[in-house]
Amino acid sequence: MLKKGNKLYSILTGTCPKCHSESMYLDKNPYKLGKLFKMHDRCTTCNTKYKIEPSFFYGAMYVSYGVGIAFAVAAFVISYLFVGTSLVNTFVSIVTTLIVFLPVIIRLSRNIWINFFIHYDPNVVKIN
Repeated sequence: MLKKGNKLYSILTGTCPKCHSESMYLDKNPYKLGKLFKMHDRCTTCNTKYKIEPSFFYGAMYVSYGVGIAFAVAAFVISYLFVGTSLVNTFVSIVTTLIVFLPVIIRLSRNIWINFFIHYDPNVVKIN
């Protein structure tokens, strides 16, 4: 299964990319839309700064395009190929999927983006 030290662990759980100890987000639930973009400034365990530079997470928009396409393709395959709905209903299911999973796509994209630049360090020293 997913263990610390694996990039997928940090991406899927939203934990600090350097120490994998705590969530980067103030609220782990992406469906609390008021807090969707609210992040801690730094990790309390390893002091990693999440916002490396101003507007750092604008790059996550490029990642979100790819993640959105993956969700859309999955919705297409499930609705059209497995269930056998018409193309119109398949289109509706794709749009519905993208709307429902938008908060998840945003968070996944941010997690992927920051993991491009910060790597896991098993020797990180706890700052407390």
